[in-house]
Amino acid sequence: MKDSEKTEDVYVVPPAGSDTKVINYNDAVPTLIQSKRQIDRYNLDIDAQAVLVAVRLMAAGTKLGHATEIHFSRFGLSTGRYRLLADLEDNEGEALPSQLAEHLGVTRATVTGLIDTLERDGLVSRRPSSKDGRQKSVILTEQGAKKLREMAPEHFARLEAMVGLLSIEERSVFLDLLGRVTEGISALTDELDE
Repeated sequence: MKDSEKTEDVYVVPPAGSDTKVINYNDAVPTLIQSKRQIDRYNLDIDAQAVLVAVRLMAAGTKLGHATEIHFSRFGLSTGRYRLLADLEDNEGEALPSQLAEHLGVTRATVTGLIDTLERDGLVSRRPSSKDGRQKSVILTEQGAKKLREMAPEHFARLEAMVGLLSIEERSVFLDLLGRVTEGISALTDELDE
């Protein structure tokens, strides 16, 4: 296949007890007409286009999450393990587990699991903190730093390619929009005011 040829996005879904079914991604997400139909069905005063944007964003997030895991598995990592290594690198190679949890937006238990796996693989180690000897710091090992250096060319080239269809101006607008949408994510988790 030529680089310039566009292929359709498909999901392969094996329904329970039957043959494999291929679903075109563009058919798997709702259209504006479908969103309007659903809203009308429940007699709601909701903007159908806003719902469509949110649903498409959730579908894209799911697809991106899956693709990200495939991407990092090429390097023997998961998304979480990569993010922890990159955060250590950004913090001069040392951080407390509580700091890592805060930076990554995950629980201490999640960070502990990531650290355990990375330590087993020789990519990080634990030692008494240079700032507070009562606590254990997580240290990026030379092997961990080497892993990041070796994967960097392919990793960043793939990230660049992922948004390669957008112009510089479109990427700037997208970053602004993404920031505003991210602020609205709490609408899915906060309690509704009745």
